[in-house]
Parts: sequence; C-alpha cells; structure tokens
Amino acid sequence: MKNELNGLIVPSITPFNADYSVNLDRIETLAAFFKDNGIKGAFICGTSGESLSLTTEERMAITTRWVEVAPEDFSVLVHVGHNSLVAAQALAAQAQKAGAWGIGAHSPTFFKPNNADALVDYCAQIAASAPNLPFYYYHIPGATGVSINIIDFLRAARGRLPNLCGIKFTSPNMMEYQLCREFDDGKYDVLFGIDTFLLCSLVLGGKGSIGGGYNFAGPLYNEIIDNFNRGDLDTARKKQLDAMKMYQVMGHSCSSGHTAMKAIMKLLDVDCGPARPPLQPITSEQ
Repeated sequence: MKNELNGLIVPSITPFNADYSVNLDRIETLAAFFKDNGIKGAFICGTSGESLSLTTEERMAITTRWVEVAPEDFSVLVHVGHNSLVAAQALAAQAQKAGAWGIGAHSPTFFKPNNADALVDYCAQIAASAPNLPFYYYHIPGATGVSINIIDFLRAARGRLPNLCGIKFTSPNMMEYQLCREFDDGKYDVLFGIDTFLLCSLVLGGKGSIGGGYNFAGPLYNEIIDNFNRGDLDTARKKQLDAMKMYQVMGHSCSSGHTAMKAIMKLLDVDCGPARPPLQPITSEQ
C-alpha cells in the first residue's frame, strides 16, 4: 500500500480544560488554526498529544471529534499505539469506523520487542484491526527505548503487514532515514519527525514531515520548504536556524516541550489548557 502525505503534518497537542479533562470543543478551533497556517493534516494522540496520559475512551472521543471537524483536504492520521495490544486494536478499529485517513503506532514502551520479527508481529495485529487504512510504524527510539533497525523491520514486514504504508521516522539517524526512503525502490512513505532537521530531510528528497513545532510555527517551516523548492538554500538555512534557536529558547525556559508548546499556543490566542501531570505548568518567569 502506497499513499503519500506531503507537506507539514502537525502532531496535534491535545486541548485540556483547567481540571485536565479533554476539551473536545477546542479541537475545531485547532483544526481551523492549523489549516490557516498551511498545515496539510494532523497526527493525533501521538507524543505531542500526550497519548499515554489519555484513557482509551478519551482517545476514541478525540478521534471522532477530529474526523467530524477536519477541514476539506485535511488528513487525520490517528496514533493508536498502546502498551496493551488489545487496547491498540480497539483504537485502530475505532479509527477506521470513525473515518480517519490512516493510523500509526509505536512500539510498546514497557515490555519491548527485542527483534524485528517480534515488532512486525505486534504491528500486524494492530494493523489488521483497521485493514482498510494505511498503517505507519512510528519509529521514536528516544521515547520508546526500541531502536530496532528500520530496514530490518521493513524486510520482516514483507507479506506480513499488507497495509503498511510507511514510517513516521523520529530519529536523527539520517543515514537510516535515507536508506528507509529508498528501500524497495521507494515503496514506503517516510515522514520525517524532527522539525529542527526539516531541511536535512528535504535535501535527501523527503516530501512529508511531522514535527511538534508545526503546532505553532507552521508558517516558518513552510518558508523553509518554499525557499528550498525555489533553490534559495541560503534563506532556507537561515530559516532552519531560526527554528533551532526557537527550540533552544524553549529548552532553556522549560523542562517540558509540551508545557512550552501549550504556553506558546495561548500567546497565539489558541488556549489549549495545561499539560497533564506529571508535566508541570510553565511559570511566568519561564
């Protein structure tokens, strides 16, 4: 299965009320904000969306709401990864029923697969619960602790994961990223997942990207893409440096990128509430 997502896909934050309950009403505002900022789709209930701090029921409600309010020509990709395989299968089936564009899942984060075959078996059981949807494996070894080589995963997936569409590649290993892109004559859609390296992925031929900064700085990243496509590498490099400095400030100011992102969104008049504990709110000084 080959479906491509091009341009910027936002790993949407999850809006909460002051009491940490999910604010479903704010999702429509978020969707319109992203569309206005040149975003092509949303990857919901992922890392930026605090997925593992959400209940299964909350994640299903978020999926339903996103599909209901998504703008025209705006793809909704649902992260369904979970430490419980049964819960992940239920999330996948519900995403298909709700009308999502596709699904993705990262590896379990506690009991971990120790080889590519075990990881493919796990993913295949999730993907089979939504057989009509493209499935993306969410490779984020820095968070999951699972660093199985993606080429080994793709080899092992042959014939065993029929709706595997691609990879959400959240790793700075650019050699592995490029080898993954070229595997089987470019069969898979590889979405680059580190926005501070966006320009690097473009140089290597990347077309689609998912990065936390797209929540609030979509125009900046679209400028990087536009300048690269025009052949103005000097300006593209300067804009990429701006993005790096932005993250540098966020890192110095706050121990959690989630709380920094939500503080910035509030400054942009899109208040999405706090992050859930144990993440701590940003202080006025920060």
